[in-house]
Amino acid sequence: MASAIPGGRNKKETNDSEVIPMDTSGTDEAASPTSTTEVDEKLYSRQLYVMGHDAQRRMMSSSCLLIGVSGLGVEIAKNAILAGISSLTLLDPSAPTSYDLGGNFYLSEEDLSSGKSRAELCLGSLSELNQYVKVSTASLPDLTLNDDLLALVEGKSCVVITIPLPLATLHAINDKCRAVSACFIYTVVHSVFGSLFCDFGEEFIVSDKDGENPHTSQVEAITAENPAVVKVLEDQGRHNLETGDIVKFGRVKGMKGYIDESKEYEVKVTGNFTFELPGCNFSDAKEPATQGYITQVKKPVKMNFRPYKKCLESLDEGDFMLSDFAKMERPMVLHLAFQALANYLEDKGDLPTVGDESAAKQIWTIAKTLDKNGILGEKEERIIGHMASGAKAILSPMCAAMGGIVGQEVLKACSGKFTPIKQFLYIDADECLPDSLLSADEINPSGKSRYDSQIAVFGKAIQDKLLSQNFFLVGAGAIGCEMLKNWALMGVGCGNSGHVHVTDMDRIEKSNLSRQFLFRNKDIDKFKSATAASAAKAMNPGLQITPLQEKVGSDTEHIFGDSFYAKLSGVCTALDNVDARLYVDQRCVFYRLPMLESGTLGTKGNTQVVVPHVTENYGATRDPPEKSIPVCTLKNFPNQIQHTLQWARDYFEGVFKQNAEDANSFLENNLPEQTNANQKLETYRNIRKTFVEKPSDFDDCITWARLLFQQLFDNQIRQLLYNFPEDQITSSGTKFWSGSKRCPKALTFDFDSVCDDAKMKNHFDFVVAAANLRAKMYSIEGNTDEEYFRKVLGNIIVPDFVPQDGVKIAANDAEAEENAGGGDNVDDECENILNDLPKPGEVSWRLKPIDFDKDVDEHMLFVTACSNLRAMNYSIPTEDTHRSRAIAGRIIPAIATTTALVTGLICLELYKIVGSPRKDLKIEAYKNGFLNLAIPFMTLSEPTAPAKTKAVVKGKEWEWTAWDSIDMIDQGDITLAAFMDHFEKEYNLEISMLSHGVSILYSFFANKKKIEERKKMKMSEVVMSVTKKEIPSNQLYIVFEIIANDLTTDEEVEIPYVKYKFR
Repeated sequence: MASAIPGGRNKKETNDSEVIPMDTSGTDEAASPTSTTEVDEKLYSRQLYVMGHDAQRRMMSSSCLLIGVSGLGVEIAKNAILAGISSLTLLDPSAPTSYDLGGNFYLSEEDLSSGKSRAELCLGSLSELNQYVKVSTASLPDLTLNDDLLALVEGKSCVVITIPLPLATLHAINDKCRAVSACFIYTVVHSVFGSLFCDFGEEFIVSDKDGENPHTSQVEAITAENPAVVKVLEDQGRHNLETGDIVKFGRVKGMKGYIDESKEYEVKVTGNFTFELPGCNFSDAKEPATQGYITQVKKPVKMNFRPYKKCLESLDEGDFMLSDFAKMERPMVLHLAFQALANYLEDKGDLPTVGDESAAKQIWTIAKTLDKNGILGEKEERIIGHMASGAKAILSPMCAAMGGIVGQEVLKACSGKFTPIKQFLYIDADECLPDSLLSADEINPSGKSRYDSQIAVFGKAIQDKLLSQNFFLVGAGAIGCEMLKNWALMGVGCGNSGHVHVTDMDRIEKSNLSRQFLFRNKDIDKFKSATAASAAKAMNPGLQITPLQEKVGSDTEHIFGDSFYAKLSGVCTALDNVDARLYVDQRCVFYRLPMLESGTLGTKGNTQVVVPHVTENYGATRDPPEKSIPVCTLKNFPNQIQHTLQWARDYFEGVFKQNAEDANSFLENNLPEQTNANQKLETYRNIRKTFVEKPSDFDDCITWARLLFQQLFDNQIRQLLYNFPEDQITSSGTKFWSGSKRCPKALTFDFDSVCDDAKMKNHFDFVVAAANLRAKMYSIEGNTDEEYFRKVLGNIIVPDFVPQDGVKIAANDAEAEENAGGGDNVDDECENILNDLPKPGEVSWRLKPIDFDKDVDEHMLFVTACSNLRAMNYSIPTEDTHRSRAIAGRIIPAIATTTALVTGLICLELYKIVGSPRKDLKIEAYKNGFLNLAIPFMTLSEPTAPAKTKAVVKGKEWEWTAWDSIDMIDQGDITLAAFMDHFEKEYNLEISMLSHGVSILYSFFANKKKIEERKKMKMSEVVMSVTKKEIPSNQLYIVFEIIANDLTTDEEVEIPYVKYKFR
């Protein structure tokens, strides 16, 4: 399987058990990794959940050659370096031009006269991105085809060309790549048009075609038939397998001698919850198998590519990857356009001058000559004309989008993971462009401005609009950093009347550095917003930016209020949770502001452009909420590792945080009241334990941890089996321990025990982690020395288990609710506990509550060991700390490539929001994006229009949407009576109910006296009187909801909310 490591196919193959060493001592440059290096999990934390350790190690042993370091080249370089390839060689002897400044964030106006090449100028900044990646430049005077140029391909895993080169040079480099088993990528951008070609060789092995976790399910039964039929538990969901898939079984109960857990089985799907095992005759089995786990086995896939020359000579049907299903013919049109432009360049020696209509016509003529199928018409002439006119223009959003796509192709070449693009991809955003070419005076470049590329495409008037934009960026993480970089290059908020506000409460952590490229090691622990703002301003000193560290929500509306939003041109979200997005969406709807929304999940991404009155808002459609795990499943009947991890995390929070906080609250005479009797009693018992079992030294902490192991994983399980024996039968005659209820077994403590799946010493890890956390809680110095633990544990006497009668254990959540009432003597017992405790003020010490942090190894060691031990109780496959961290910490997988792509796409939509010259954009001009770089898949589609509600007002039909409101702007702070009269006179409506939020201000059935009193009050006074809250001084508007009837027909009329300006 040597070819699974493209580019490394002539090198020693690495595998899961090998580690790649790296020695960076004595030098600022990283040495090449070898087969024993540990992956830096702190740095690549989120990326490892995308690529995996094995693929990451393969990348760390791969070298790449990048030819061309303009806007697209520097984007690809940035993404590959952040991902952690071994080394990157830059080759670009050309001096920068003002057009490069539109996409290259490491070039400045001063560099235009530096006399240095683009590669030299970018080397230093790119080298700072990742200490583990060696970045160097190749010294060639030009890109003439010769042996020196081709020699640079030797030893490379991948060669990426990002600038137009003569066909002979491209073909020669492609052939050389094939000769040395390197992957060949050719990609260029012109204006808002991008192209990509990939040749990964004749036999490229993809180790994992999609990167998805293998499908898993649980066995309900395996029948004694020929062929055997497997039925999965329906309450765990569909098996999601396809005929021909391969699976393995584990921990199956029954059918010994028939199910071989070391064997792989092919499946034939017969239903959503059933499949057959062809060739498996289990008809002689005495009884069916029950329970057990099914795991899909993913197999490598072999792909075959053709070289660039052959693809140009004859295209196959599958040679194009579609990106926009509304433009089915566009890939072939762009294919001809790019070839025509390349022919013009080869003939003339340079790309067309900006706005050169004569050159555009020549390129159109060449394209027509190449068009053997007659697909080019009048519409296509406009597209090719624009490409020719703006051929020299390099736009940051297009570079970011293509840089994300190509960056991921580079990682595929280096790692063998995910499916490469086969073979061409073309994308465009011609909706941004005017219907006809702009005049020369509108697009004439200065030759020294960062904005020359944008002026060349959109004209000076649009550039002035970009400079005057006032945008609010919510979030300064991965998407936020990429967004600020794009905006700095585009000039968003860089004019005298423009501004950008960015807010983020978080500080920088090491794990951010692999994808949030504005941050460096020296920035760790600094605020993200301030650091990102400073880095973006360094790229463009003209950027007017204010960093904030405030949460955006209802509690900060005194900061982000009416006056703040009134100054904005739009809002861009760079958030990691849905609730925050929904809140910002509500604000944008209220203030009728466009909203740019994007998000990523590993290689998957989405973009949504929200335009007032044109598209639906973000909150118009929502995903269904996640299913919660039943309490009884967590407490007594887990069957998945997710259950045991949730239980372990809850236990951590309870023991190391909540108990400490409750004890401190008691000592400060500030213990909150609890209405639930059982919870109150449990709290008091835990407080008593905190004092009674207070350790005096670390040995006491070890003893506590060892006894805790006995309680959780031995005694509690024995008590559960005492209540529900293994052979228990339910009232319906079925086995109690069947289906999703797995019969547990108690664990016997073994210091050296190693679990089968995760290969972890969970017994030892649990005691070490628990003892040290307890010590920290009581401000005692900890210890992790193994021999010390062996010595102390050898002296601990563990009491024998004695089952207790009368212990109630709920078999389901319904029983748990019945048992939740508490006994008659709860208050008496609580009172007795209080009498035994020291009085507040008598104790000077306090405990240190410990907040769970997924990125703290000590915390994760406890949670992982605790979860795995419980999993072993119930014969559930265990997981290592890395995988457990993802589940327990709800980590969102992330990689820089996807982030770059979605921000590039959303910034192309920003061009449309700002406006296209001489063009009124309709909804079909805007594009939402859905993508998965792993498959690969991308589709750009028209947004959904806002839903309309029909109402009849004064006899006329009115269609309104979520963007509409009844605006009362000029009336001032009138009385309630005047307010109601206004609706009668203006809309012929009688108000039957008026509310503000959850407060009813007026209703026809209310107390008449109160109604008359309120009618005399001003609207703001009514609101404050009913809500018992003052209105913030910076608030200009009040929102009212109305139920009203038509005065003529007496029918209820559904109307939008009222936006009432009272100040």
